[in-house]
Formats: sequence, C-alpha cells, structure tokens
Amino acid sequence: MPVQVENISKTYGSQKALDQLSFRFDDGELVGFLGPNGAGKSTLMKILTGYLAPDEGQVILNGEKMTSENYALRRHIGYLPENNPLYTDLYVKEFLSFAAGFYQLQHKKQKVAEAIEMTGLGLEQHKKIGALSKGYRQRVGLAQALIHNPSVLILDEPTTGLDPNQLDDIRALIRQISREKTVLFSSHIMQEVEAICNRVIIINRGKIVTDGPVELVRSAQLVTKQQVLVELSSPVDRELWQKLPGVDTVEILSEKSFLAIALDERDLRPAIFQFAVEQGLIILTMNEQQAGLESVFRELTKGQTELTR
Repeated sequence: MPVQVENISKTYGSQKALDQLSFRFDDGELVGFLGPNGAGKSTLMKILTGYLAPDEGQVILNGEKMTSENYALRRHIGYLPENNPLYTDLYVKEFLSFAAGFYQLQHKKQKVAEAIEMTGLGLEQHKKIGALSKGYRQRVGLAQALIHNPSVLILDEPTTGLDPNQLDDIRALIRQISREKTVLFSSHIMQEVEAICNRVIIINRGKIVTDGPVELVRSAQLVTKQQVLVELSSPVDRELWQKLPGVDTVEILSEKSFLAIALDERDLRPAIFQFAVEQGLIILTMNEQQAGLESVFRELTKGQTELTR
C-alpha cells in the first residue's frame, strides 16, 4: 500500500520539529529512517499513524487522506512506538487477545496464536508482561502491531534492548514482513539499517538531507571527504594531528591509532606522512577508509542539537 507524505510541517512552541517534509514509499519497501535525537523522527511517525495531526501538509495512504478520525484507514497501519506502552499486569496471551478485540477481529484466538508464533513468544505467552525481559517486551509490542495484519508497518526503534540472538531473529522477521507489507523502520544503529533495509531516509533539523537506496547513500558519491586510518608506533596526540593542514576532525580509536577526516576533497596521505617524518613518528599502517553509512550520517547531520522528538 503506497504512502505519500506531502509538505508535512509541525511546530512545538517556537521549535519547528518538521519542515515541509515530502517523500513516498511503496509496497515491498523496507525503508530505514535515520536521524539524530531531536531530528523529528518520532514526530513524523506519530503523524503517519494518525496519532498526531500536522500543522501543515498531509499524509495520503492508498489515495486517501490520513486523519485521526479516519479509523477505517488507520486499521491498515501497525505501529510500534519507541516507548512500547504495555499493560504489565496482563499475561502475554491475554494482552494480545485484548489488542485483537480493539480491531474486532474474527477468529481472534487464531490471530493471537499466529502473532505469538511469528514473534517467537510461544514459551512466554503464559507469563505476565511485567516478568519479561526488555527484549521479550519488544516482541510483545511487535506482536500487537502485527495482530490485525496491517498493510503498512511503522516501527520506531524496534530492536532496543535485544540481545544479539534476538536481534538476528527480529531482523529476519522484519525482512520477512517487508515482502508483503510496506515497512518504515527507525533506528540509531547504522549497521542494522545497512543489513536489512533497501532504502534509507536521513532527516536532520526537521528536513530530509538524503533519500535513496542504501548502496548509493553509503557510497562515496554523497560524501567525498577522505578518511584515513593511521596506526603509529607511539601514542596519539589528538591536538597535534588536529593542527595538520586539511584535517577537519580526528577520531581517536585507540592509544596508537586515529581516523583523520579531510576538510575538503584533498588527499591527506602525503601530508600525514610528511608530518610524521617531521615529528619523528613511525607510521605502522595508513589506509584510506570507505565512507560507509555511519560516516555519511555523521557528515549529513553535523551540528544537530537535541531539541525535539
């Protein structure tokens, strides 16, 4: 089911959370939605689900305008919010049955059983939610988002608190779901987005700063500043290397290694080598690094402050 976001703006007091955002995602897309804290991600997700009204613009779902009163349209959306509100005094199976009742689902017991099996809650279904680990609570939240078989799934930080094994299971589940549904997936973990998404949207200060296939976004086509990984035979002095002409930032990786990021498109390696010779330092290794999605993210969201969720 196609989703069209048209010129969405939202302001809290004097702070503009979203500023004329427009994009579209279609059936079968698994879209990673990235941005620093305060960029407006959660605000947009609440607007997409109809929980929050925009000040300007509109969301079109399958050709129909989304509003908080359009309950028939909202039934096509499954939503897992970041804080994952749950009734901790209820048993897992009891809670999912309660959630299914809101949608007036036929064959409710069967739908609950399918959601439990899909999210790997079989051994936990007779436990109280309050007794579950944070990872299993996330699974309960995902199960309630899926129980009514929505066409569009909105997931706000769905893997928070999961251990490595659970991460693999949930990622595989999200990939499987995206074969039949439109999925918008918010995360702070760059490697996660690279691993499971086929498209990424990066937002900063309420505006989209890039939108495209993961392979293109993480390539050097968008970030041309060179990154050089250097390992020395003696400890690194960050301030010393920060003064090197052409260097924008220096990230200390260990006692004897650092990552130098260029100020512009110049090649830093000759200057680094010459500087090391002048300082009497020995370079053990020096390698140019690929940009990667994390580097692209840092570059495109530089200077963001935490103001708005």
